[in-house]
Amino acid sequence: MASRRVFWLLFWHLGFLGYNKAYGIVVETDTKDVTANEFEEAFLSCKHNEGKETTRVEWKKITKTGVTFVYFEGSFVGDFKKRGERVQSSIRIKNVTRKDSGKYRCEISASTEHGQQIGEVIVSLLVLVPPAPPACEVPSSAMTGTVVELRCKENNGVPASKYRWYRNGVLLPESPALRSIKKERLPYIMNATTGTLLFNSVSKNDTGEYYCEADNKVGQPQKCSVKRMQVDDLNVGGIIAAVVIVALIIASCGLGVYYAQKKGYFSKAHSSARKNKAANSEKVSILYPCGSGTGKINSPIMSASGRVDIMYFLMPQL
Repeated sequence: MASRRVFWLLFWHLGFLGYNKAYGIVVETDTKDVTANEFEEAFLSCKHNEGKETTRVEWKKITKTGVTFVYFEGSFVGDFKKRGERVQSSIRIKNVTRKDSGKYRCEISASTEHGQQIGEVIVSLLVLVPPAPPACEVPSSAMTGTVVELRCKENNGVPASKYRWYRNGVLLPESPALRSIKKERLPYIMNATTGTLLFNSVSKNDTGEYYCEADNKVGQPQKCSVKRMQVDDLNVGGIIAAVVIVALIIASCGLGVYYAQKKGYFSKAHSSARKNKAANSEKVSILYPCGSGTGKINSPIMSASGRVDIMYFLMPQL
């Protein structure tokens, strides 16, 4: 009983597949991956086996956020209105830009005696953009034995650019084959993808005029302006001389302080300052004695000789 059920299920499934194959719409394309240069035209091919005039053709662009219409209900939509042209079931897009890159879906539908039939095919479009002049970072000077990295980058090209470095107008080798021919180890590491040129221990032989070239096989390669890097030895003699001069200045200041202290300049100045402070701290006070009969006011008066004299005034009894 179970085997009979399996048989009928298998027979139904095969029959369903055969029905779709016999009566479904077959949609194909001549080129699934289309490339076109920027500001030129791109042709997206779409073919089907349904020859009826009632066949419905739609083109949609698949984006990260969803699906947008390109050709819908007999006309182009949005930005494609002035740039699109339908050729049977295919479309031609003029003046393409990098924004047009992506996946496009051709959908064919038609009403038949077996019901509504639908078929589709996806075509990818890549708009090629030449590189822009890259930006280069080259240090103007460096000391021998130090680590130095030169950088080169441009973000305009599609696909992404590869980079080459030149010194004094001569291409620096990057291929392993060139290294084996010269039989010497290169003093640098070049990354053609990131555009970096790394010297782990730069030497005077690396002095020269450098520039970088970006190329993605679309249009002409672009290069940055030439920049010179000067590599010099570390001036040990100059460093020693500077240290000696600083040491002599410190020693001279120390001897001067010792001589002044020995002669007593610091103690005399300290004694004079104490005397001035004591003289300025003298204050004039007024005393008010109290009595049962009379009161006296002691009034201090400064004499011409610098002595403080006390004068007494009698106040009448109230």
